[in-house]
Amino acid sequence: MGAPNHAESLERERKIVRWLRSIQDDCAELYLLGDLFDFWFEYKQAVPKGFVRLLGALGEMSDAGIPLYFFGGNHDIWTYGYLEQELGMEVHKKPIIRELQGKRCYIGHGDGLGPGDLNYKVMKKMFNNGFFQWLFARIHPNTGLAAGLYFSGRSRNKHQDGDAQFHDKGEYLTQYCQGLLKKEHFDYFVFGHRHLPLEIDLGPSATYFNLGDMIGYNTFGVMENGIFRIDHFEKDPSERFLIKSTNRDE
Repeated sequence: MGAPNHAESLERERKIVRWLRSIQDDCAELYLLGDLFDFWFEYKQAVPKGFVRLLGALGEMSDAGIPLYFFGGNHDIWTYGYLEQELGMEVHKKPIIRELQGKRCYIGHGDGLGPGDLNYKVMKKMFNNGFFQWLFARIHPNTGLAAGLYFSGRSRNKHQDGDAQFHDKGEYLTQYCQGLLKKEHFDYFVFGHRHLPLEIDLGPSATYFNLGDMIGYNTFGVMENGIFRIDHFEKDPSERFLIKSTNRDE
């Protein structure tokens, strides 16, 4: 939400609200894996304006008793209680392990995991540093939020081409999953961050999924009867997109 401009963001917000309405009756739990907002920083008495349709739809789901889980992404990690208080969300800054429908699942946003990308990992430590967050909170919201949106847009544009490419053996998250599998078994790894709809076979009964996004692919993940899959919303079958690959560490 919020990128690249108000008009396109508003159109996307209405689409996401339609999606939430379409799944509400069958939804047992909802996991939002980050980068929901192009930039989000909560001041003590102020939050970014807008997104009222989305927040309202999520509030209705919460009021209906549907548990909501939010994972801070590299664009919207700076949450300090607003989403919890207003929407009843459970907010996570790191991946979590869940037993869902008889399957062991490893769920998170996915940024900074795996080998390489050292510059970002250093930057992420700064993003998570309480002192630097305190300093940023001292900036007036008009200035702070404008600066955040500016740098978020620069980062998005800089990495857009790279994020749109599938690197097969060079996917950092695939390598991260393979490393975890050497220590313990997981049936499903589910991440965001890459903005590509991916289904990668990692070996016997282990699969890594990336959810893609609601910008170009209109994709989301569904767990039903112990089976996880990538699905599409308001996409003609001829336009649906999913990268499937085998990357077994044997």
